[in-house]
Amino acid sequence: MTVKIDFSSAPLPSKGTVALIIAGDKLGPTGVALDKTLGGALSRGMAAQGFKDKAGAAFSLYATGGYDRVTVISSGKAEKADDLTLTAAGGLLYVAFAHGESASVAVAVDSKNKNAAALVAHGAVLRSYRFDKYRTKLKAEDKPKLNKVTVHAKDLAAVKKAYGPLEAVNEGVEFTRNLVSEPPNVLHPVSYANQLKELTKLGLKVTVLDLAALKKLGMGSLISVALGSAIEPRVVAMEWNGGKKGDAPLAFLGKGVTFDTGGISIKPAANMDEMKWDMAGSGAVVGAMIALAKRKAKANVVGIVGLVENMPDGAATRPGDVVTSMSGQTIEILNTDAEGRLVLCDVLTYAQRTYKPKAMVDLATLTGAVIVALGTEQAAVLSNSDKLTKQLIDAGDKTGEKLWRLPLGESYHRDIDSPIADMKNIGNAREAGTVIGAVFLERFVENNTPWAHLDIAGMAWAYKDTAMCPKGASAYGVRLLDRLVADHFE
Repeated sequence: MTVKIDFSSAPLPSKGTVALIIAGDKLGPTGVALDKTLGGALSRGMAAQGFKDKAGAAFSLYATGGYDRVTVISSGKAEKADDLTLTAAGGLLYVAFAHGESASVAVAVDSKNKNAAALVAHGAVLRSYRFDKYRTKLKAEDKPKLNKVTVHAKDLAAVKKAYGPLEAVNEGVEFTRNLVSEPPNVLHPVSYANQLKELTKLGLKVTVLDLAALKKLGMGSLISVALGSAIEPRVVAMEWNGGKKGDAPLAFLGKGVTFDTGGISIKPAANMDEMKWDMAGSGAVVGAMIALAKRKAKANVVGIVGLVENMPDGAATRPGDVVTSMSGQTIEILNTDAEGRLVLCDVLTYAQRTYKPKAMVDLATLTGAVIVALGTEQAAVLSNSDKLTKQLIDAGDKTGEKLWRLPLGESYHRDIDSPIADMKNIGNAREAGTVIGAVFLERFVENNTPWAHLDIAGMAWAYKDTAMCPKGASAYGVRLLDRLVADHFE
């Protein structure tokens, strides 16, 4: 559920609840005109309060000049104003009014950015997300009262044109947040795959591979993760062909472990419920594909997700077992809780042999080690391509979904050499856990295909509210991947 957005070319109304978004601490043309209508009360109040050019700084007047409420919100320092700060300002706008007195607010944006109005609307929708599907006793006062934001701008056609792609991204983000928020008894590999079949309505070509198909392809690594579950695995490919016919696609690949107990190498009971988020990489891929389809991106992109549930029972994979991947390489499984790489390695092989992509980006909540290294501020990127890495980091900076590069290297590869198989699925010690997970996957990259691995374990779930994301499922990666395509592959 998100707030409803409308756009209007009319001036701000002369009554009700209104808001101004400004850059810095000075009123712009719209604000100056409104202040004049209010007899200077707005500027006097801001000066008396010591209004600062800090993101989220706000000043409000109540029951003045016929208005119920007039609020000024700063997007931050004027010299730092950009698309990201305006998007964040939209989120801060929503927070300021969500539990206020009115169900609607009219907002104007004083900014030199031609897309400012659309970006503010984009941010308001991102921040307004709620997942109340299973809450039956939520009190009225605990629900947000604000349900509509009307953004006023002179050039209505231009604003709507700018908002179109952003609205598509919002819908992708919402879909992903819903997926990640679902409990694991509802979202499991089969039900997940069935949901994705419906995406054909958006113009995506969807292919679902069931267990028989996975066996025929030789995906012994991926299948090994699912052996302890009563629910069969699935692999789903979603194709968007908006580019030139015959052009090799960009491939997005996602780890979709819908619940991870650790298997026989079982996790501690504390916080195991959080392992429903272990499919967040796949969720980001799905959301990105939805965004690309809805905005009709001029690019060929395939999104492939490996969907499994990692459970312990008498049929489950044991530590010490050896399995054969789709690539033909053998893997000694020493820890069944290092399962995401076992899923992704077969997805990587399938993607390359089926679609021959020009580049690949995989996303996974792969290691707890990345949280130790980077916390919950940014994800890790490891890649065989400097160019692709730079493109991803740039897209992350523009969307606020930041990335930090970690190394690969032959010395790390030696750490996963096995005495009885081609490789083992963990290293010799706890050190460099994120790097070890990535070098395992690198062994499945063929023909020097440009490839990047994003370990998003610290970013899949927001433990606190931010300007653009409420506490809960973040949908990290959706906006980043969409921006990557928009800037570098269209």
